[in-house]
Amino acid sequence: MLEVDKMLEKCGDFHRQQLIMLLLSSLISLLSSLHSLSYSITNTVPKHWCADGLGSGPPPPNADECKPFYTNSSTSGTCKKYNYEHYMGFQSFVSEMNWICDEKSKLSVGSSVFFAGCVIGNLVMGYFADRLGRVPMLVFANVMTILSNFLTIFGMSLELFCIYRFVIGLVFNSNFSIIRILLVEYMRPSLRTVCVNICYGLFLCLGMIISPWIAILTGSWRRFMLLEALPIIVVPFFFYFVPESVQWLISRQKYDEAIESLRRVAKTNGRQIDDSVYEEFIEDCKLSQQNTKTNPNLLHLFGMPRLRRTLLILLFEYFVFSFYKSIVTYRLSGVEISPFVLISLSVTALLPSSLTAIVLQDRIGRKTLAFTIVLIKCISVLVEGVVFLHYANRSPKTQLTFYVIAAFFSYLSFDSNIQYALEVIPTCVRGQALGSLYAISFASVVCENCVLNMRKIFFPLPEIILGVLTLLLAGLILLLPETLDRTLPSSLEDGEQLGIDEHWYTFRCMQKHKQPEELDSSLAPRNGI
Repeated sequence: MLEVDKMLEKCGDFHRQQLIMLLLSSLISLLSSLHSLSYSITNTVPKHWCADGLGSGPPPPNADECKPFYTNSSTSGTCKKYNYEHYMGFQSFVSEMNWICDEKSKLSVGSSVFFAGCVIGNLVMGYFADRLGRVPMLVFANVMTILSNFLTIFGMSLELFCIYRFVIGLVFNSNFSIIRILLVEYMRPSLRTVCVNICYGLFLCLGMIISPWIAILTGSWRRFMLLEALPIIVVPFFFYFVPESVQWLISRQKYDEAIESLRRVAKTNGRQIDDSVYEEFIEDCKLSQQNTKTNPNLLHLFGMPRLRRTLLILLFEYFVFSFYKSIVTYRLSGVEISPFVLISLSVTALLPSSLTAIVLQDRIGRKTLAFTIVLIKCISVLVEGVVFLHYANRSPKTQLTFYVIAAFFSYLSFDSNIQYALEVIPTCVRGQALGSLYAISFASVVCENCVLNMRKIFFPLPEIILGVLTLLLAGLILLLPETLDRTLPSSLEDGEQLGIDEHWYTFRCMQKHKQPEELDSSLAPRNGI
């Protein structure tokens, strides 16, 4: 297995260059939080009622009303003008366009187009991240997200709205998922968990908490979209500060460019390395890659039995995670609470989940944590199904409490398993595999609606189905390899050999902790240098 980590250690695996990348990654996470919530914030539906036949300043009704309060033989019963009770004065896109009542289907069309863009975009962007490089696609994704959100200000028709939503969907996850790949590929194994979770948990959580209140301070969805478009000036500078991934360059057999990236890292970190060290490293890489596939893709991965099994388990895992999140969100459909408060409340669980991952993931191992979380989710979802079986237990406070608890486990499982997936999938197809995981989570919306409708048959039936699925998933996770302190697999052959000496009942928390050098040496006879 290629020892890129050891070469990066000589160039400095946690010094100025890595700190710069960590800072920029945190900035990306902060900006991404604005983009990811922009649709939810700008398209909030305020309390509304028909204003036809009413005097100025009538008191709002207790519930939304789409029909005129006063009708006679000369009126058609359809409303021509609406009044709104804007939350803290924030004018949303929906209230300006009057996309409510008979026109509310337009929002559903926009959402459907967005989800279609997400499914296609995650696969396409993942493919190009493996073909063209991490840094170009990172910059492209962020520029396109900011630009599409900005152009929404000028698009007032349904057609333009759908076009912009589709483009945003194409690059929606890539603007923060690719930076995660870069962090994992540049950080030493012992620091991956800390760096990824600080960057994602702290700064994304901070951004998502303050985003709704920034929108309220701007007072209008147009000013909010304009404000979040300003950082487009900063993003292109990533080309200057962030070198291309050495892991990726080696996996694509671009040896000259890999040396340039290594020299750049060493120079930034103040390290002096002889040319002979680079030459010896490249010769070892060429020797190790003699029998590897040239320019592999995700289809080649399915030709490797153990890798195929791993990816299929991960795909099923992300389908279940998405299903779990939908059920949790569905429970709040009848709770009257401001969407701004709900957004801030839900993301408060993001930071504790990231801190939990930092504490546990490097202590008990990736596989143990993933298995434990899924078992806890299985138990919790069944308990919640029993609690909400009776209508008397569906009080807003109880629903919100369970919502925050479920959000904690949802974030913890999603965040920790993203890193697990990045470490278990080879570098040469890492972007494509991650894209497919995100794609399946968005595509699962179709199945989720069918299962949620089963509440009409028996109210806790969706929870029962999810409990069975999570229990099955827990058993499948036992078949995954452990990646704690392991060198990242570079080629498909490396990924196929990863954890081949382990059993399904092997857990790192039950073994004596080994140093990374000991673990790597155990793999050396297979594809080692």
